[in-house]
Amino acid sequence: MARPSLLARFRRKGRVTTAAQAVGPPRRPLPHPGQLRRERRALVRLREDRLRDLGGLMLEMYRRDQFRQDLLVERCDELVGLDDRLQELDTLLAATVSSRRAAPAARCACGSPIVWGSHFCANCGRPVAATPPVVACAKCGTALAADVKFCAVCGHPVEGAQAADLLEALPAPGQDPWES
Repeated sequence: MARPSLLARFRRKGRVTTAAQAVGPPRRPLPHPGQLRRERRALVRLREDRLRDLGGLMLEMYRRDQFRQDLLVERCDELVGLDDRLQELDTLLAATVSSRRAAPAARCACGSPIVWGSHFCANCGRPVAATPPVVACAKCGTALAADVKFCAVCGHPVEGAQAADLLEALPAPGQDPWES
């Protein structure tokens, strides 16, 4: 059985790689906030221990008048790596908490809660607006309120023209026919 040449194998691998890059990696769901908090607590404890060890190591080097810069740099690099991971966890935690947070209950201008599916306020009788305008984030597709400036999940700025068009369609607050 004839084996393909090395050049033919390389060309096939090249095509597969470019096709895989065009599609992009599949998106993974965000981890549960409890799992992120546990990992963050463990990393904070580890960082505190490493920081104390670094201080003790520095003190011992001073006492013995024997400085090993390579050892200090290695320990500092480890601490910087822990700080970077803590920053990542804080960002992921903020994203998971904001994406899982329930929307606040709808309220009428008079302050009373509006029951889902009702067309008028049970307290004052004002007509209930349909649904608040929602836009999708251009980067990740998350549903956002039209008046936000940045996506809470990915941090991408919301396009001003898209949100402005939806907000202009809303009735002005001073045009309430029920107030006299």
